[in-house]
Amino acid sequence: MVDYYPPWGFYYRVEFGISKNKNDVRFQSVSGLSVEYDVEEYKEGGENRFTHKLPGRTKYADLVLKRGMLTDSEVTNWCLAAFRDRDFRPADISVILMNEKGEPLRTWNVAHAIPKKWLVTDLNANDNAVVIETLELIYQYFTIK
Repeated sequence: MVDYYPPWGFYYRVEFGISKNKNDVRFQSVSGLSVEYDVEEYKEGGENRFTHKLPGRTKYADLVLKRGMLTDSEVTNWCLAAFRDRDFRPADISVILMNEKGEPLRTWNVAHAIPKKWLVTDLNANDNAVVIETLELIYQYFTIK
């Protein structure tokens, strides 16, 4: 008998601290929840077999969120205010992975996110496709609960 099954990656929600709109939690995909160190190499005199590799600063990837375009969204208005008016208001974001009962399994709390890029897919009369908007955000760090 198997005691553990890994969680499914399709049942999640994205909560923005700036929005109470129930549609603003629905995203088609989330990527960029990754962290790594810069590595500094130190060459020790007299030691020619290897160089010391020391951890440096922590780097976080950009958070990329994709969804069907909303015509009434507080999150989209937040992004457009940053690009149009240069009004950068950092927002805290929670990416919540849920189990089959809708209970949180893991939460990534993203701190001080601001918009870096906002993109809408091409409009094409020959395609029968939903318009997808992509939000690319930079942030300081994330914590995991």
